[in-house]
Amino acid sequence: MNTHDPVTIGIVSVSDRASSGVYEDKGLPALRDWLNRALKNPITFVERLIPDERERISATLVELVDTCGCSLVLTTGGTGPAPRDVTPEATLAVADREMPGFGEQMRQISLRFVPTAILSRQVAVIRGRSLIINLPGQPKSIAETLEGLRDADGKPVVHGIFAAVPYCIDLIGGPYLETNDAVCAAFRPKSAIRAPRA
Repeated sequence: MNTHDPVTIGIVSVSDRASSGVYEDKGLPALRDWLNRALKNPITFVERLIPDERERISATLVELVDTCGCSLVLTTGGTGPAPRDVTPEATLAVADREMPGFGEQMRQISLRFVPTAILSRQVAVIRGRSLIINLPGQPKSIAETLEGLRDADGKPVVHGIFAAVPYCIDLIGGPYLETNDAVCAAFRPKSAIRAPRA
């Protein structure tokens, strides 16, 4: 029997071409696979594949949080400087509060690989009791920003953003997320760590 809190997570891939069937979407499978490996909680996924349209993105985020009850929403795609890249604007439009540290850390991680990481505009926000985070568009970059970077001995060199996600969700009144440390160890102050259930 799984004693971990159940969680509903929204995953959104924003792409004109993938949503119109020009090519296969790789964002949703990458998000689903990583979250299934990283979390011990039973997860209900609510998935959306939508075009790069600001109003549509905002409406989808509102639906996932307000109607579907997602405690966490991860988006992928649409965060660059091109005219059709409007995911950050659509996300900020539905926010109660911005959480700038997530975007700052994602760019720090990506800068280890490519100088063009400074062109990425990912944001993270809180809406109600939900955390919404924009992630990069490439599956490899998604994993890198969530997990962080480790040295040859497996010690963290740069912390991934997901280490801070469970405690953030605690603080806004969501379920208690528990991670598989081999993938990504969540960090909480000692006073916030829940004793294992029998």
